[in-house]
Amino acid sequence: MIENISRVCVYCASSTQANRKYSEAARRLGALLANHSITIIYGGGMVGSMGALADGALAKGGEIIGIIPAFMYDMEWGHPEITELRVVGDMHTRKRDMMEGSDAIIALPGGSGTMEELLEAITWKRLGIYLNPIVLVNLAGFYTSLIQMLNYSIDEHFMDKRHRDMWSVVDKVETVPEALRSAPGWDADNRDFAAI
Repeated sequence: MIENISRVCVYCASSTQANRKYSEAARRLGALLANHSITIIYGGGMVGSMGALADGALAKGGEIIGIIPAFMYDMEWGHPEITELRVVGDMHTRKRDMMEGSDAIIALPGGSGTMEELLEAITWKRLGIYLNPIVLVNLAGFYTSLIQMLNYSIDEHFMDKRHRDMWSVVDKVETVPEALRSAPGWDADNRDFAAI
């Protein structure tokens, strides 16, 4: 286990049409976190990168907890073999429960839902609500444009230059553990410069 990190929230996609390199990376991440005895909290899906993440962890005997809104559960989108599948009332509850139960957040490539979750986590960190590491896996340059946009927001003084410490970026899942270990600390007092 990585020091002080026993439960990690992973944001990723359920698309079955995306390039296989994304789901293969998700599978490797699941196995890697399981090998570090880290419990995974994710969206509960059984296909795409979500399913691959879960399958990778399960193959290594890892613990994986899915949190899924009732309407998705009713559509049978939940993974039937994970350690625990929690059914919640809505998307807002799902996102809150995933974040609040985690010691860190990892964002794999994904669509609007993944990006919305990631940006909400960064916002919560800026406001001193969430204080733990946030790691973007910039596989094949997927997040380069978003990182540029965040940096541009800083350059244009919508955010403080110190806000760059809210996230870390890696290019492959194999370097996620080191990014978690070396993530800059973040304190609730940093909300003093949340509004610049």
